[in-house]
Amino acid sequence: MTEMVQGQNKTQSTNQRMIVLEMLLTENVYSHILVRDVLKKYNYLPQQEKAFIKRLYEGTLERQIELDYVLDQYSKVKTDKMKRVICALMRMSVYQILYMDAVPDAAACNEAVKLAQKKGFTSLKGFVNGVLRNIARNKGSITYESLSVKYSMPEWIVNLWTDQLGAQTTETVLAGLLKEHPVTVRFRKMPAQTDVDIASAVSAVQQALAAQGGTMAPHAYLSCAYSVSGTDDITRLPYYQDGAFVVQDVSSMLAVRALGIEEYIESRGLRDSKETLQVIDLCAAPGGKSMIAADILEKCDVSYAILSRDVSADKINRMIENFDRCGLRQMTVQAADATVVEEQLVGTADIVIADVPCSGLGVIGKKRDIKYNVTPNAIEALVVLQKQILTTAVRYLKPGGRLLFSTCTIDQSENEQHFEWLRDKLALKPMPLDAALPDCLHTETAQKGYVQLLPGVHDADGFFISVLCKQGE
Repeated sequence: MTEMVQGQNKTQSTNQRMIVLEMLLTENVYSHILVRDVLKKYNYLPQQEKAFIKRLYEGTLERQIELDYVLDQYSKVKTDKMKRVICALMRMSVYQILYMDAVPDAAACNEAVKLAQKKGFTSLKGFVNGVLRNIARNKGSITYESLSVKYSMPEWIVNLWTDQLGAQTTETVLAGLLKEHPVTVRFRKMPAQTDVDIASAVSAVQQALAAQGGTMAPHAYLSCAYSVSGTDDITRLPYYQDGAFVVQDVSSMLAVRALGIEEYIESRGLRDSKETLQVIDLCAAPGGKSMIAADILEKCDVSYAILSRDVSADKINRMIENFDRCGLRQMTVQAADATVVEEQLVGTADIVIADVPCSGLGVIGKKRDIKYNVTPNAIEALVVLQKQILTTAVRYLKPGGRLLFSTCTIDQSENEQHFEWLRDKLALKPMPLDAALPDCLHTETAQKGYVQLLPGVHDADGFFISVLCKQGE
């Protein structure tokens, strides 16, 4: 972490723009993790100031391609030739001018000049001031030459989606990714030792959010899902530590719902048998899908066991914390490489969850640095890895067992092509999804066994969901 995050006396005045500048200069830290750590460090600041820091950092990062385009129109020194500090400073200042109506243009320019001085670039005060004031004067006449610039998306991703989705849907997705993305939470039945019901927990959280200027509203897709805005620390809300709710995008909730666990139990006669329903979650961290599967099974009055695995030891510890907080005791957590088949697990699972590592193109709206780091070559390597994990998943299924194959991306080579390979080459039978999904998601493909959720089209992350059955008795 940078020097900025390591320490500042609370009694000193806090320069919010300096914090953002240091964040923009931070390397080798995922943007969503950096935001979390910085807001935790400066948690003593008023909510409005923390919101300013978050908005300015995330917005500058998200709009970087557009901001560079604008700067290059008005600066003789192009962004790729600017000193790194000055480039970051100019980007965040242009973002304020173009997108933060509450910040006067003069203030954005003046504060940029002050920051340049504080960072040791007094000789560039005139340059900074002149370029920014010129942009402020002409901001109403700026035009954009391409979708890549307009929506600040690398051109190769725009081309990829245009080829796969068509031009109109691609622009809808691009616009959807730039909209505000509230945190989504799933409320669940409280552990037995707690006498608070779900309705009371929902009411308490809504009241706590309202007190700090936030909101929580029901999500249209699932009755257990709520969209939360106006808080930077979900963990401090009432009943979080009691396991009343978990942070989970609705797309992830829908993926597990698509398995039709209740219907599977009935079709296999598991209510009347002493057989234990076995679930293996191969790439489980942070454990959201394992938890919702457990919550569904808890209501079904069957014996069950869930094996939640991930390759990262750090992620394993996070899963254990989540399971403990939620009072889930039927879970076994293991560190394991999902590409390696373990013979003792072959043919043992009723359900295998394979939410495989992917390019993450569907969650760019929340993890804004993804689009600058992923490459076509990286996707090619991921496709190979995904197929290895799916091969393991199919081996672990018992005859008649169900596979959930999902990703948080929008890319046919990582999604539909693997679905077709599972169906045609490994002879798995696709399961129609309409019965398990809300009516508004009964897409043309849902009856064929998969859906591709798209930001801007659906009220969810970009997410691919498919369910297939291993044939045989």
